[in-house]
Amino acid sequence: MKSVDLDHIDDLPGQRLGKTDTFHFECRPDLSCFNLCCRNLNLFLYPYDVLRLKNNLKISSGEFIDRHTDVVLRPGNHFPDVLLRMADNDQATCPFLTDQGCSVYPDRPDTCRTFPVEQGMIFRASGKPEPVHFFRPPDFCEGRKQSRAFSLATWASDQDAAVYNSMTELWAEVKNLFMANPWGEEGPSGPRAKMAFMAVYNIDSFRDFVFGSSFLKRFKVKPELQKKIRKNDLDLLKFGFAFVRVTLFGRPSSQLKPR
Repeated sequence: MKSVDLDHIDDLPGQRLGKTDTFHFECRPDLSCFNLCCRNLNLFLYPYDVLRLKNNLKISSGEFIDRHTDVVLRPGNHFPDVLLRMADNDQATCPFLTDQGCSVYPDRPDTCRTFPVEQGMIFRASGKPEPVHFFRPPDFCEGRKQSRAFSLATWASDQDAAVYNSMTELWAEVKNLFMANPWGEEGPSGPRAKMAFMAVYNIDSFRDFVFGSSFLKRFKVKPELQKKIRKNDLDLLKFGFAFVRVTLFGRPSSQLKPR
């Protein structure tokens, strides 16, 4: 999910979709373009994507990051992007692509799930961030020529995308805070940066840190929330977002407070 410049929103490619607008799309194995969209792409993974994929593969978040991602800090950025590492073949296919389709389909990333709709966020100087959507299938896509019509709401329902979309929006709000540099002299490779990355992407290690260090002596966390984050990955991820907001940007949170 990208931050969208409101002054140049009309210059972006694709058809902008409002809540009541509809688009036509259907993806089926009998279409000639089936699986072509799973090749030669830079697929950004958001924290909830990693959570779902590591659970699908029954490995830890750390193992997933090591095996299946490239972590890239682009010039001018203050927090790294996480990209799915494509297969080492001529077409750079998704590592989870098979002849029958996606092998992790129930837990496919948000970008795949919402395709051919692309999402962004408009961050205003004041007020709540506003999601923005564009219908943007590639030229080779035959699915855009099909008869089924969807609105944003019916497409999200059809793709079981509600939780994905809400978690991606929450992450976009946190990621937008990194437009400012929170690291100071220690830079984006220092201990605070590693801690922040762990809190949102390597949540299995973050859980070990919360319950295996002096964390709970340094932060007030309600007992009922402690029970949730000990067992539930989704609650832990939201807690990780709050941790970053509190410790790096001084934003208040009901989830944790420094002692």
